[in-house]
Amino acid sequence: MAQKYRIYINDNTLFITHELPSQIDKIQQIEAEGFDFRSFYKNLKSSKQKHYLLLTKSPQAAFRKIKKDLTIVKAAGGLVNNAKGEFLFIFRNKKWDLPKGKVEKGEKMKVAAVREVEEECGVCIAQRNKRICKTYHVYEMGSELILKRTNWYHMTVKGSPKLVPQVEEGITEAVWVAPYEIKAKIKNTYPLIIDVLKNEKLL
Repeated sequence: MAQKYRIYINDNTLFITHELPSQIDKIQQIEAEGFDFRSFYKNLKSSKQKHYLLLTKSPQAAFRKIKKDLTIVKAAGGLVNNAKGEFLFIFRNKKWDLPKGKVEKGEKMKVAAVREVEEECGVCIAQRNKRICKTYHVYEMGSELILKRTNWYHMTVKGSPKLVPQVEEGITEAVWVAPYEIKAKIKNTYPLIIDVLKNEKLL
């Protein structure tokens, strides 16, 4: 089975697949032959289109080629449940987000995910469960183009502990959100966070 990839670039999405995705309304197809990611990225700033499709017989090879040209950063995060069935959200950079952070050298993804959640929100994770999904996000850092690969895990805490946002990481709020309140939060979040929530059947 051919692989499918979804790369988030701010509010834009690049799909790399061997077939047309059914869930996207307006999508612009890009010529796969001679595709150059850096040129594509540069042109995004002047484009009004949100979703792009790179249709290719070998999505894996196309994705590998893109990765070669970018600096890879590994990150891990969590979707945390409390005993009341509420979910942990943080407010950072004027948007609602889920706790996550960079994986340290020699650290396992699943270990990093728990550490980052505990550091960013001041909670103690009782259990780390299955991996929900993997997301890819491209952004600029100086003259470099970074591809951040994040592994997301489902986690639980005991009871409904008080949350302590890690202010030095730019987190101004950490809150427990009931399932029915999630839709209000996603009006001001990132597309990749919506992807994580959909993978967990919360949307």
